[in-house]
Amino acid sequence: MKDSASQLKDKNIYQRWVKAMAAGERMGCHQKPERSFYVNGYQMPVCSRCIGVYIGYLLGILLYIKFGFSKLKEFGFVGLVVMFMDWWLQQMKVWESTNVRRLFTGIYGGIGFIIFYIKGIALVCRGIKKLFGF
Repeated sequence: MKDSASQLKDKNIYQRWVKAMAAGERMGCHQKPERSFYVNGYQMPVCSRCIGVYIGYLLGILLYIKFGFSKLKEFGFVGLVVMFMDWWLQQMKVWESTNVRRLFTGIYGGIGFIIFYIKGIALVCRGIKKLFGF
């Protein structure tokens, strides 16, 4: 039988996990258990592809800062296509993607998405500056 300090620690970990799962749901992840990684028996708050996409966002921002859009646009586009094809082939029942594949295609797609997103924001800001003469 566990002592009260150990039970309190387990309860605290469980409560934090419940909050993390709620945050993952708010972020739009389906949180399917079979498509998620587990740490110490707890399901990650977002699925393996979403983890990859978020990692890709961070890497993409760093790559964009270092190389700019013109050097990354092809890489980014291919990343989006790769992630989409992995998802689509799974939806069409051609193959069942693995969590590791979902993670890596998510990273690649996340990089692609954020590269185009940042460029889009830059274009909108440039248009606003022109429109209002800033």
